[in-house]
Amino acid sequence: MLEDDGRVVSNFIVQALRGEPLTLYGEGQQTRSFCYVDDLLEGLIRLMNTEDQHEPVNLGNPGEFTIKQLAEEVMDIVGTKCEFRYMPLPQDDPKQRKPDISRAQSLLGWNQQSRCEKACRKR
Repeated sequence: MLEDDGRVVSNFIVQALRGEPLTLYGEGQQTRSFCYVDDLLEGLIRLMNTEDQHEPVNLGNPGEFTIKQLAEEVMDIVGTKCEFRYMPLPQDDPKQRKPDISRAQSLLGWNQQSRCEKACRKR
């Protein structure tokens, strides 16, 4: 990812490495779920190899983190304690992103591996 691509993970990492305040929109309570790319690719490959499947299938991690939790985790990993800069929440910013992966589990036998949660618990 480019450091100025506008994505939350890269934004937080760059801001933390520079010692800048981490930008939170609203109170940072909106949730996101993050999925390792290798888990996602495995799900896509299973989907491509499935015949006669024409219904939507969600792939992703149903485990949610608030944006503020993500910011705190980035600061912990980088080893810095930055302040937060609160900005108004954009109207089109979703409050929650949590995929329902039940169809992927039943049709594909796929489940994300929770590597992120495991890695975070180890630290």
